[in-house]
Amino acid sequence: MKILVVGKGGREHALVRALAESPGQPELFCFPGSDAIRELAKPVPVNGLTSLIAWMKANAIDLCVAGEESYLVTGEGLANLCEREGIPCWGPPKQSAQLEASKEFAKEFLLRHHIPTAKASASGTLKEARSAIGGVYPTVLKFDGLAAGKGVAVCPDAESAERFLHEIFVEQRFGEGRLLVEECLVGPEVSIFAAIVDDRYQIFTPARDYKRARDGDEGPNTGGMGAVASRKLIDEKLLARIEQEIVQPTVAGLRADGLPYRGFLYFGLMLTPDGPKVIEYNCRFGDPECQAVMPLVKGDLAGFCLAGAKGDLQESLIRFDEGWSVCVTLASAGYPETSRSGDVIKGLNDLHDARVYHAGTKHGPDGLWVTNGGRVLSIVSTGGTREMAVTRAHQAAGQVQFAGVQRRHDIGILNF
Repeated sequence: MKILVVGKGGREHALVRALAESPGQPELFCFPGSDAIRELAKPVPVNGLTSLIAWMKANAIDLCVAGEESYLVTGEGLANLCEREGIPCWGPPKQSAQLEASKEFAKEFLLRHHIPTAKASASGTLKEARSAIGGVYPTVLKFDGLAAGKGVAVCPDAESAERFLHEIFVEQRFGEGRLLVEECLVGPEVSIFAAIVDDRYQIFTPARDYKRARDGDEGPNTGGMGAVASRKLIDEKLLARIEQEIVQPTVAGLRADGLPYRGFLYFGLMLTPDGPKVIEYNCRFGDPECQAVMPLVKGDLAGFCLAGAKGDLQESLIRFDEGWSVCVTLASAGYPETSRSGDVIKGLNDLHDARVYHAGTKHGPDGLWVTNGGRVLSIVSTGGTREMAVTRAHQAAGQVQFAGVQRRHDIGILNF
């Protein structure tokens, strides 16, 4: 089996490794990939989606796996182009990927199908946004389009809201786009992942990520400073409620709206006093949740994704470890405001009880690993208990060093 994975980050590194460990030992390719991913998958020498599709067709690729969300909505859309050429794609077409690409589209979908979510209103100008906020704080502001995980701000006061509004409407930090002004929900968060194949689905191991930069959930929002995953993260009664009130209506809503879907769907949820509510959808695995979940997935992931892309959900091909997984992110100096590159990474060869997923690294001139981005590495350990996984992950993370390294020391500990 020949599989091509599209993307270049830590999430894609985790997916590629999980696919490589499938019993069929598929031949793996990547686009654009990274130096770390290219140790497991052969890079494809193309420079865009059109040439990528042509290459896949010419090289008889059996399956395309969409890791990075932007390719699903770029141009005609990765999955759409694959379908046109008869290439099975594990990832939704462009029209369905609007669930992630447009916060306004997703909110309208949620309300239309009576799926629990926060109240919100859309604004197209600075004046409209200020009026929608109406002096009520805290408030949540969401840029409508894709923003690499940085387009949401939880604003406790007028000053913080004005800063974000200036970034959106004046600086246009993420380009032109509208803004969603949303009520601020309260409660612990949980991430639910489902593999969806038309009108069927299979729920993967739940996870929880840590978005704030510093211990104690302090500091600015980031793309994710770590995650914890386990089937025991939430109790069976709550998971059943989430399935009944959120997952099932979402799958039914996609069918009712004529939105085809084959691929992973991420449900970002807030567990409020009134019950679970949807914060956001992502049309792929989360990052860094993917890095925490994948070590707990056993069986034939490659066969599972290929069958799903062809319209057959084969639940029996995979199973889930009943233990715990903890992922600790190591970030570069200055993150999330800035990032630094070129710092030599030490200690990777000393890790024996952890998995290392590369997010922002590259080979330096002398062949050593150096930093190459904001979130640099994900250090992941598993264990039969949460305490065991926490201890292993933090011990391993402490062994890896580079100048200016940042990490949280409460991943898997806070909120339990």
